[in-house]
Amino acid sequence: MNWRAKNGDNIRLQVYLAHAGIASRRACEEIILSGRVTVNGLSVTTLGAKVQKGDSVCMDGKTVLPESIRHYLVLNKPSGFLCSSHDPQGRPLALELLPKNITERLYNVGRLDYLSSGLIFFTNDGDFAARLSHPGSTIEKEYLVESTVPVPETTIEEFLAGVTIDGVQYRALRIQRTGRKSLRIVLIEGKNREIRKVFSHFHLHSSLLRRVRIGPINLGDLPEGQCRTLSEKEITDLMKFHSQIPHAKTQRHKE
Repeated sequence: MNWRAKNGDNIRLQVYLAHAGIASRRACEEIILSGRVTVNGLSVTTLGAKVQKGDSVCMDGKTVLPESIRHYLVLNKPSGFLCSSHDPQGRPLALELLPKNITERLYNVGRLDYLSSGLIFFTNDGDFAARLSHPGSTIEKEYLVESTVPVPETTIEEFLAGVTIDGVQYRALRIQRTGRKSLRIVLIEGKNREIRKVFSHFHLHSSLLRRVRIGPINLGDLPEGQCRTLSEKEITDLMKFHSQIPHAKTQRHKE
């Protein structure tokens, strides 16, 4: 028997879970469909369900309460830390670097792979996470990349024009050469492990891959392994930047 929404003031269950800091709204939809959520003791496995004040919501048997405190953190993730809530291999988690006095459950917005370092957001605001992580988002992400060998000009040209790998196209928005082996790369689509896949396609290997900017937020001089809180202005600016569509043509920049 599935729980049905009551009449009156209510919100969608996935929105409630996202507001509670469980995960992004899209991820909460998957959690509901997997049968992990109950409302008033009854299983919910569809996305049409709604909840209202007084309802008892549980995930995996644990009560889920709405969060009243929102957290928006910038972490300078070191290489060798995993962006996940758990790792069966016991590797260090980026979550473990966040302040211990925050009791709310936080999760990363997007990802940096295990060996990559740099700027990543953590929050318990599902709407914020969903907007920044949406596939249609136009937000820029800037990386400093160092190769173990010199990077050919043809690699830069093809990455800017668009490279198809296993049926998926990868294209950089801008690339600036900063040395024979080093590049500054700006992406806008944020596909999984995009730079590493393109490098591998051209038989290159990165010795450093660090994200230094997301939209208007720069890593700056934030020490590795440390985090800070986004200001209200930064959050507002980030949302404005998110909604902008780049008009300039993709181009290559040289020193």
